[in-house]
Amino acid sequence: MRAAAVALLARRDFPSGALREQLTAKGFAASDSEAMVAELQREGVINDERYAQNYVAYHAGRGRGPLRIAAELRRHGLPATLIDATLSSGPDWAALARRVRATRFGRPPASWAETARQARFLQYRGFSSDHIRAATGADPDLDSSP
Repeated sequence: MRAAAVALLARRDFPSGALREQLTAKGFAASDSEAMVAELQREGVINDERYAQNYVAYHAGRGRGPLRIAAELRRHGLPATLIDATLSSGPDWAALARRVRATRFGRPPASWAETARQARFLQYRGFSSDHIRAATGADPDLDSSP
């Protein structure tokens, strides 16, 4: 089982939950898989915190926002506290949203229709509404009265 786990980890990094699932899918007993993953964690071979940091750095570098990255990390079985801590120590998300918008569209939006189009793109990429407003220059309080 150890050889199978190391062979999987040699191809790419896995969080502990995903490695456990992979070992179980290969036919190993769930309790044995759990014990092997715990042993590899004690040895430092598997580290969920390192995995989360590398995942955030890679996907932020590809222009993905914190909401989408968090959803993907939850899907990988990482705890919410680890995800929140990793995202808060990640890049400046508003600056990343501005850079992604500028790379994709070039100039700032000239109309509300163009602002909405760019906002939908950034929303799909996983940026929050605050990051989108910072990137597009949209002011949500234009219609409000003092």
